[in-house]
Amino acid sequence: MKFPSLSFLSLSSVQKTAALGIVIAFLTVILKMAAYFLTDSVSMLSDGLESLINLATSAIAFAMLMISALPADDNHPYGHDKAEYFSSGIEGALILVASLAIFYTAGHRFFHPKPIEQMLSAAILMLLTTFLNGGMAWRMLKVAKQHDSIALEADAKHLLADVWTSLGVVLGAVIMHFAPHWQIMDPLIACLIAANILRIGLHLLRRSVDGLMDGALPPDEVASIAACIASQLPQQASFSQLRTRKAGTKRFIDVILNLPGPTSVYIAHEVCDRIEQAIERQFPKVSINIHVEPNIEPP
Repeated sequence: MKFPSLSFLSLSSVQKTAALGIVIAFLTVILKMAAYFLTDSVSMLSDGLESLINLATSAIAFAMLMISALPADDNHPYGHDKAEYFSSGIEGALILVASLAIFYTAGHRFFHPKPIEQMLSAAILMLLTTFLNGGMAWRMLKVAKQHDSIALEADAKHLLADVWTSLGVVLGAVIMHFAPHWQIMDPLIACLIAANILRIGLHLLRRSVDGLMDGALPPDEVASIAACIASQLPQQASFSQLRTRKAGTKRFIDVILNLPGPTSVYIAHEVCDRIEQAIERQFPKVSINIHVEPNIEPP
């Protein structure tokens, strides 16, 4: 397997965005761990662990995007698009591990509370990470939507979750600064963070499994494909056994086209071309396989 050039200028916009995500994730980890060492707050430690997981998954996402960009070869005649599902699957698994670690740490702090200091200084650092992650998530979602990248979308959604959890940690830090007797909020916020990222991890795992198991396209997309096919059918023609799946950014469509028995090969080919063009106008990156069968016996 030969990787494409790693020159930054030669990368696609999706790959460049994923590479920038690694840099932002690294900066975020440094800032959040600095906040944790300032305060010894378990909620800030939890948020820092989440960002550490995000750094690892950003690197994995970049690697998978490089693999998915490889052209088809003899061993992978359908391309390498499914590599993106490994990215979101690994990210989901790592998030599950992080959530369990956070639950354990927070539970320990419930029974062994500790005074927390310098919360306002740490809150400023956390706000800075919020701006970094929010801007990066917005950029990732925009590029993911343009290029239909599940790996980039998964990374963006994790960053957005990180933004909300960081804001929750900041709010808790401010409250605990002005109301020191509310120290119980520290492990409580950590548990809320763990529950939220656990939900995200399960969603990413389910989506990856659907992709690797060749789950059908969403119902609205299947309906759109069926409408495209029906719009190009000549009289006395029909279609059946429409099957769909998705691998990374590429959609695969199989359908049986039932044409009148006397239809010439030329006309059948022309109908298939029209159907393919109609679908490609809706879904630019698609592989279509049409099998033609007669629905009327020739005389």
